[in-house]
Amino acid sequence: MLSRVLPVAASAVLLLSLSACGSDDSSSSANGSSSASTSASTSAGSGKACDYPTDAANAAKQVDPPPSTAAYSGKVKATITTSVGDLKLSLDADAAPCTVNSFVSLAKQGYYDDTSCHRLGDVPGFQMLQCGDPSGTGSGGPGYTVPDEYTGKESYSAGTLAMANTGQPNSGGSQFFMVFGDTQLDPTYTVFGTLDAASIKILEGVAKDGIASPGQDGTGAPKTPVTFSKVTID
Repeated sequence: MLSRVLPVAASAVLLLSLSACGSDDSSSSANGSSSASTSASTSAGSGKACDYPTDAANAAKQVDPPPSTAAYSGKVKATITTSVGDLKLSLDADAAPCTVNSFVSLAKQGYYDDTSCHRLGDVPGFQMLQCGDPSGTGSGGPGYTVPDEYTGKESYSAGTLAMANTGQPNSGGSQFFMVFGDTQLDPTYTVFGTLDAASIKILEGVAKDGIASPGQDGTGAPKTPVTFSKVTID
């Protein structure tokens, strides 16, 4: 299942899309800094029922589906340990309980361990790094889909953490993108967290090194590989 993120101002010649299989926080308030420090509740979670239908595509890495009831509420802190430095995340379980529920479940099962980010975009209006596919092809997912949790008022400024999707409703999976510069997209990608300022700087450094072999849409794997060793839920 190939997911895409389409910028609002994509030209007919250069169509910039985020490909990812099976899946894309930050709302308009994402500003590159972590959200206010509030502890997450894991005892009762949000109580929201979450449906994760089986994906027609085989899982890129075998995992169990997440709990059917969202296990978290509030802000959930997470750290992605990567080859270019630690990326600090604040997951918004109130705004996107089912998405956070899935991300945390995958992280705790080691789904993201030893995976590489497969797609870098670095042109005005489309500055992001896409990750979350163990196959490294942009077409891998967890074997289930994640429901949409967007309002239609989302924006994708620097510091946004959001889910990729196929362009079809409720087609998220494991893939997500991290925004390090202004990115103009239709508000159809679930925002489920933010990155702190230091993490944005790390991604900016990766972008400065360039793209290894840009495709027709101008995106591709970063010249400086970004490999996850683990994702820790703090």
